[in-house]
Amino acid sequence: MTHDGAHTPATFAAWLKEQLLRRGYPERGGQKKFSTDSGISAATVSRLVRAEGEPDLRTLSTLAESLGVPLGEILVRAGVLTPADLAAAARPLDPAGITPAQAAAELGITSERGVETFERMVDGLRATEPNQQRRASG
Repeated sequence: MTHDGAHTPATFAAWLKEQLLRRGYPERGGQKKFSTDSGISAATVSRLVRAEGEPDLRTLSTLAESLGVPLGEILVRAGVLTPADLAAAARPLDPAGITPAQAAAELGITSERGVETFERMVDGLRATEPNQQRRASG
């Protein structure tokens, strides 16, 4: 799990506790009731609110569904993704793929010489791939 500084296990635990309280799960006995309602084990819920360990994707997905919170928000709050990662993942995929110039820009290669070098490298690699149609660099 990567943490962007703003979202750590401790901040996730605090957020989760607040969400449980807002949904009527009291501090005393609420974790057990939430565990029953959500299907997430009591031990896992307890670890999450104590900021111990790292939840797996299945747990985070179940948590999102149980709380009625978008999975993306849970992944950011848990420190699995940064807001920038989430935004990048939400971009629609171009069925035609991206050009080498676009890939270079996504990778932070911006100088003219760097982009040209990157495009030549991609073209060279494509030439070695069987059954691969070469797309025009653009």
